[in-house]
Amino acid sequence: MKYLFLFAALLLMVMQLPAQVPGFFPDHQSRQQTIEELLVELPKSERFREHLQELTKLPHRAGSPANKAVADYIQKVMADAGLDAVQYPYDVYLPTGPGQIAIELVTPIRLPLNNQEYILTEDPFSQQEVGPGWNSYSGSGDVTAEVVYANYGTKEDFEKLADLGVSVEGKIVMARYGGNFRGYKAKFAEAAGAAGLIIYTDPEDSGYMRGLVYPEGGNFSESTIQRGSVLTLDYSGDPLTPFEPALPVDGTTKVKRLDPKEVAFHTIPVTPIPYGSAKEILGRMKGAAVPGAWQGGLPFTYRLTGGPELKVRLMVKQDMEMARIQNVVGTLEGSTNPDEWIIMGSHYDAWVHGASDPNSGTAMLLCVAEALGKLAKQGYRPQRTIKIAHWDAEEHGIIGSVEWVEQFKDELTSNAIAYFNADGACSGLNFGGSSAPSLKGLLIDATKVVPYADQDISVYDHWVSRLDDKSKGPRIGNLGGGSDHLGFYAHLGIPSLGAGMHGPTLYHSAYDDFHWYKTFADPEFQSGPTVAKVFGIMSLRLANSDILPLDIGRYGTDLTTHIRNAEKSINSYAPDYKVSKLLTTVDQLAESAATYEQLVKEQIAKGKLKGNKLKQLNALLIGLDRAFIDEHGMAYGNWFRSLYASSDPYSGYASWMLPGLLYEASLKSTKALPDLEKRYLAAFEHLNKDILKMIAILK
Repeated sequence: MKYLFLFAALLLMVMQLPAQVPGFFPDHQSRQQTIEELLVELPKSERFREHLQELTKLPHRAGSPANKAVADYIQKVMADAGLDAVQYPYDVYLPTGPGQIAIELVTPIRLPLNNQEYILTEDPFSQQEVGPGWNSYSGSGDVTAEVVYANYGTKEDFEKLADLGVSVEGKIVMARYGGNFRGYKAKFAEAAGAAGLIIYTDPEDSGYMRGLVYPEGGNFSESTIQRGSVLTLDYSGDPLTPFEPALPVDGTTKVKRLDPKEVAFHTIPVTPIPYGSAKEILGRMKGAAVPGAWQGGLPFTYRLTGGPELKVRLMVKQDMEMARIQNVVGTLEGSTNPDEWIIMGSHYDAWVHGASDPNSGTAMLLCVAEALGKLAKQGYRPQRTIKIAHWDAEEHGIIGSVEWVEQFKDELTSNAIAYFNADGACSGLNFGGSSAPSLKGLLIDATKVVPYADQDISVYDHWVSRLDDKSKGPRIGNLGGGSDHLGFYAHLGIPSLGAGMHGPTLYHSAYDDFHWYKTFADPEFQSGPTVAKVFGIMSLRLANSDILPLDIGRYGTDLTTHIRNAEKSINSYAPDYKVSKLLTTVDQLAESAATYEQLVKEQIAKGKLKGNKLKQLNALLIGLDRAFIDEHGMAYGNWFRSLYASSDPYSGYASWMLPGLLYEASLKSTKALPDLEKRYLAAFEHLNKDILKMIAILK
């Protein structure tokens, strides 16, 4: 009985011991656990609320004085926290604002259509002057024409119209939001000969079909408008300075800028409208009924064409000029390895107030900066450098972050360990994320030690509780396009992730404001401090670890999945094509990764790897993803240099894994496959050689 009691006591002690922190030698575990315990106590909902309220008190689009004031506030907060906070200015080519916009029925009746959100007594922010809904980088024009409905305006939708014998030549296209980046709706419409494009949010996708609408609920109302850029070039960033930073015009550094006439901007007028206005057009259409999947949520049968009796006028006059933007970057320099960087970022420019997108992420990162600053003042400065960046002009084409990436591409290629993106990261209460393979384990492990909204459950457990199949744990997606990770990941090969807590949002509308946020998104302001703790834990684990805790085993498993998916796409038109060479190389890579993971566990347990060997090992870990960078770039745009990951060039948002192969498949071609195979095999072999070098060090 005595021994049974002792055994039970010992078992209880073992259960109460904190889990080992990945990547830390035994004699460093206790200090890191202390740091993490302190960090988890620092971010508070009250401070998150204060930051969010200040950031969103006025509309602040890129290039405006209000946005510069937001940049100054961000800089002051980070400087007060103890970070070296610097503004990086750029002069970029931006629309000056919405300009002049008119949408009206001409026949069978004359009816001007609303393109502004209603003023609401419940929402004081709606009473500010916010202007109409608009799409930046629209073409200018004044057209009156018949109407064609194109569903979501995807590549497949326009192909379906052609199959049905419906021409959009000289017509105004009506397309609903969803399915792809709005810029591709404009690109495909213009390529098909359309005279203009009107985009609206259908109530089936976000509106009364989803529940109560604003201000009674959190869904799009009949006057809610999704704004957004329609810029679609084969590179990202400032339209006039591809591959180079758009340094200030008045600076000493000379920058070659394209003439705007050389840039493939859209030429047709494009504008968004609310579904309350869209129904006035769609409800009067008399043509053939749409395919079943194209039917939306308005209370009538949707039609493909309006016929000659229905004419709509669309007028957009949008001017563009050079505008000053500024990124704000705070640096907490590492105590022992200052030339190794962990970077977190979110943009701060907004279409209007931007409470959820982006400034919930901005406010969260300010909380992270304050927490890390307090830890540093208590003697817990990170060993590697942590940078917290706030990007400008993301909403117009991922501009600010790309200019910074292009300015510091050499330093980033050498020094950057990872980039964490926080765009709109605290816009609801459900956690999720997408990531490069090597960061997936880091993300999962961090969520296991952070309480969910100060409750007696971890973020990880809450994440899993929402899954239908809990046995496999949470699924982490693959990063695509649409935000500031793109320059780091697809252009330079820096492993990146995007994560946060999300929910229904009044995306890019004038109602995405502080009143909506505190009423519907997160009334207790708990998501901000919760995500701040996850980001803080991830950054500190990378910053302080003895051996960087990157998830090397994921390369083999993820690459195998992506190769099989690419083969399936190609086999749809070339059934004899096989990926056996690629899979064989990846199998070898997976074996090497498994050997590395076993050896690194042994070395972590011993804690004896020191000096140059440790430095060489971490240097190889930092550079692993650079193996996927190919100087030739992708066929759809050589700015996209990663053979591993890219945004989908047909949708702009979706993730394309092994994009060279997927692009060839999209063309239903096999011509480039031999060359692509050579390039992919070279990348896989490069990665495998680096892992073998790490194994040699560990042995």
